[in-house]
Amino acid sequence: MAKANRSGLELNRCRKSLRRDMGHAIADFNMIEDGDLVMVCLSGGKDSYVLLDILLHLQKHAPIDFQIHAVNLDQKQPEFPQHVLPDYLSSRGVPFKILEQDTYSIVTEKIEAGKTYCGLCSRLRRGILYNYADSIGADKIALGHHRDDIVETLFLNMFFGGRLKAMPPKLLSDDRRNVVIRPLAYCRESLLQRYADLMDFPIIPCNLCGSQENLQRQSIKTMLQDWDRQFPGRVDSIFRSIAHVSPSQLADTDLFPFQELRRIQRGVDDIPRVELL
Repeated sequence: MAKANRSGLELNRCRKSLRRDMGHAIADFNMIEDGDLVMVCLSGGKDSYVLLDILLHLQKHAPIDFQIHAVNLDQKQPEFPQHVLPDYLSSRGVPFKILEQDTYSIVTEKIEAGKTYCGLCSRLRRGILYNYADSIGADKIALGHHRDDIVETLFLNMFFGGRLKAMPPKLLSDDRRNVVIRPLAYCRESLLQRYADLMDFPIIPCNLCGSQENLQRQSIKTMLQDWDRQFPGRVDSIFRSIAHVSPSQLADTDLFPFQELRRIQRGVDDIPRVELL
């Protein structure tokens, strides 16, 4: 009984923290507006389960009215348990659609052995989801990326792409047809993991990407986890820096007019005089 009480208290603390962090992110970036149709993308992983769970709570208690439509892309990966998500979504009373597209065969055919599948897989998945969102008139596409994903992407782009960019909490697609939101942007992965464990969500592992070793993202994740253990709060500080950018202290000539900087020329009368005593 005592163990059950402790678990219940921990679940409530996790839920309260996640609702607070997610609510702040939604408010800060005006992610969801009155009358919105929000398409929530479910992969079967912990993050998307938590995203949907908290959004369902907000839908009932937020001062605005918005609709939720859940979508899963069945990419025809071997041994993918096709019944899990439909059963779960039906039990929660959530309108949903399972899209079936054999991107698995395309990815495994196009990517040579030893290379990572993530790049091509994500591009194919994004195109399919964007097109479906447009077809149903979704105002927002909600993805389950969290704070740690954003920081990892920052370092991936710096280390391997030579660019200072991450994942924005809110994004307008290049064709301007879709707005992508990441309501978990302020949430720590460790808290999401604990909440998912306590809620006992029916997790579906990604055997396509997860079976590959030595992924660049995994090496970045390990580095950040080591930092967080040695220097608690460092990852939080890195994330805060993304929201406090000083273009004049960087070196991008497209963001700041360095070439136009000139010192003020002062005339003789402007030069301060020193009087000798």
